[in-house]
Amino acid sequence: MPVALGLGLPQMKQYDIGRDVAVVARAAEAIGYESLWVFERVLFPEPATQGLYGVPGLAWPDHYRSVADPLVTLTLAAAATERTRLGTSVLVAPLHVPFQLARSLASLDAASGGRVIAGLGTGWSLDEYAAASVAPYEKRGAVLDELLDVCAAVWGPDPVSYKGELTTIAPSEVGPKPARPLPVYLPANSPRATRRLVDRADGWMPVALGPSQLSEQWQRVREAAAERGRERPIGVCARANARYSAVPLPVRGRKPFHGDVAQIVEDLVAHAATGVPEIMLDLQGTLRDASELVDVATEVYEAARAAGV
Repeated sequence: MPVALGLGLPQMKQYDIGRDVAVVARAAEAIGYESLWVFERVLFPEPATQGLYGVPGLAWPDHYRSVADPLVTLTLAAAATERTRLGTSVLVAPLHVPFQLARSLASLDAASGGRVIAGLGTGWSLDEYAAASVAPYEKRGAVLDELLDVCAAVWGPDPVSYKGELTTIAPSEVGPKPARPLPVYLPANSPRATRRLVDRADGWMPVALGPSQLSEQWQRVREAAAERGRERPIGVCARANARYSAVPLPVRGRKPFHGDVAQIVEDLVAHAATGVPEIMLDLQGTLRDASELVDVATEVYEAARAAGV
């Protein structure tokens, strides 16, 4: 069965968000992409307290200097499409008030006819935490746990009530409800995160950094699920952070999903062979505008399907 393909929506500074999100979303649905995705960056520190992803000395990419709000972007895409699923990859949970985020996701799911996937994570940027978080960085896991609790309460039957460290909900009616059970996807980049994923989430959101690594990670997740007695299946959507080049890149040292269309498709074929059911491509970073994004996304999709992906 072919792997499902998703596409990252335009959020970066070279795009006109009010115009281009709808243009790209409609085109992606027409091309055949089955899902549309957003990510979250709230600021670009100068100088940064830490390197990219917390790696000392690793520079933040220039295209992170302006990133549109993920839920606003996803709402624009929802209004422009009919069938594609709409996912967050990922929302940084501690940058949001849990009750308000739960309500926003429920409203978007109701408005879109049940198409939202809530990909949630804890983030890594100390500067973002200093500016926007609801709790210190050291409590990021606890905040994510509370958000999951609050979502379960808010999305469930009325009356809703909850008492946590950050959130108190007196018995209340809270609506609208999601159009269907709203799936939550989580990362699994530590033993604790893997346990949380297996016990509480509907799916897993890895970053596609190579087929062997993805295959090993997927095996560990499945082993953890078996150990903890999980019976229902775990959805998977692997995120591929692509950097398109009009010409092929040298093979030596080339990172996955960096290169021309043929090289990106070669990586799609290899990652699809791991058995993950869905891969989302974020192509926007190195492209100039929405027209080029649509053209490259079309070429990649058609070549991938021709290659059996």
